[in-house]
Amino acid sequence: MTESKIDYEALLDRAVNVLEKGKIESRLEVPPVISFIEGSKTKISNLSEIAKVLNREEEHILKYISKRLATQASRAGDKVVLKGVFSREQLNVILEQYMKEYVICPTCKRPDTKLVKEKDLLYLVCMACGSRTAVRKL
Repeated sequence: MTESKIDYEALLDRAVNVLEKGKIESRLEVPPVISFIEGSKTKISNLSEIAKVLNREEEHILKYISKRLATQASRAGDKVVLKGVFSREQLNVILEQYMKEYVICPTCKRPDTKLVKEKDLLYLVCMACGSRTAVRKL
């Protein structure tokens, strides 16, 4: 091998090592949905905890879930009641979809975002990279 090829490979290895050290581990530890079925209704008991972790309003998350499931949702004390029988897996998949659409920045993939309403538009504004993405209203 020539000396320039060795230098190139050494620099490439060094760059890969630097990039691997700089990888960002996900700080977003979202608790899984805790739900149980009572007759023909599904109750979610930890929506407030999920909303706090995601830094979103419970009502926004609830509206998203009810639209995705095409069902009615209401509150019963500290629990959320969905009309119909839905599995935990189904609810967790919908929560992941919500996060992709309304929490995770599409540019830098970080969860450091907030929803900002301007006129008739809703934007996902990233506090980490400054990205501003229009998202659909619920």
